[in-house]
Amino acid sequence: MSESVVRPETGPRARAEIDLDALRDNVRTLRERAPGAALMAVVKADAYGHGAVPCARAAVEAGAGWLGTATPQEALALRAEPALAGVRIMCWLWTPGGPWREAVEAGIDVSVSGMWALEEVTAAARRAGRPALIQLKADTGLGRNGCQPGPEWAALVAAALAAERAGLARVTGLWSHFACADEPGHPSIAAQLTRFREMTGYAEGEGVRPEVRHIANSPATLTLPETHFDLVRPGIAMYGLSPSPEVGTSADFGLRPVMTLSAPLALVKRVPAGHGVSYGHHYTTPGETTLGLVALGYADGVPRHASGTGPVLVEGKWRTVAGRVAMDQFVVDLGGDLPDPGTEAVLFGPGDRGEPTAEDWAQAAGTIAYEIVTRIGPRVPRVLVDRRSTVRG
Repeated sequence: MSESVVRPETGPRARAEIDLDALRDNVRTLRERAPGAALMAVVKADAYGHGAVPCARAAVEAGAGWLGTATPQEALALRAEPALAGVRIMCWLWTPGGPWREAVEAGIDVSVSGMWALEEVTAAARRAGRPALIQLKADTGLGRNGCQPGPEWAALVAAALAAERAGLARVTGLWSHFACADEPGHPSIAAQLTRFREMTGYAEGEGVRPEVRHIANSPATLTLPETHFDLVRPGIAMYGLSPSPEVGTSADFGLRPVMTLSAPLALVKRVPAGHGVSYGHHYTTPGETTLGLVALGYADGVPRHASGTGPVLVEGKWRTVAGRVAMDQFVVDLGGDLPDPGTEAVLFGPGDRGEPTAEDWAQAAGTIAYEIVTRIGPRVPRVLVDRRSTVRG
């Protein structure tokens, strides 16, 4: 015989609480790590799942002088915010035919990695009647975006200087990105830094006068002061998460996780021993117990790879996802406890109340904490904790 208790829903089925006070503190901590450099708050991918606009505003309040985005659509959306009207915004992931003119007219700094991009942005600048703000990206060894050293870099620098003389562009920055800064002592770090110095030195020797040179991401900002140059670009660290366990924990760097993901239990019921749970019956109850239903699934960003391993805090105890994570829901074995429906189940947070962290979920799913927070989908409302804001609108 089984027993079920169900309560009508009285609130959201889930929530991602975003602590903007913690984000501001994290930005200040990161600025202290790089006191001689400006700070670009990276808010790409909807601020790593935290909400681009509120996080951008909070970061600027805490002293960030730049905002960084991947796509031009992200950059243009930020530029449309009145509170961010005077903030420098950089966008680096362009494809042919992108909205170059809109970016030029919005005063967005755009990354240029090759001749095709320089040609498209200068053509847009000619149509807009104003120079484009461009930053030349050097491929110092990551092998993704960026211009190769040698003849290709020399040609790009020469063409960018010609565009400046023609009044079509202003080279505002020289930049690159590390491949392995989250692996302390990796030989590629020194090799990339040497190449960056060589490539920026060449450009400056040819007459480029950048406002900023930058290569430092979160791990470099935290641990490699020799890489800070004029600007640092923390991303994941701004949201209070460590870039990797090898570099150090959030607490090691004085950072506090910004997102807490929770949901009320949608159902609590008693089941007998040997009861299958979720698709495939990969979990069967070892004895008579109680099951709790959490109305979150992989459509909301809960990783299916954490089936059977993902930790959840319910009534002060760590529980584990029982069986497979489904599209919209998963189950935890409550071990005979019978909490009321509506009792909070916390998937991850700062860890203050003993709850799991995003890093715990990353380990359970065999991934990184970046993915855990970034994948939380739009069905989960973001609830802002914002006690200290000085900017409204």
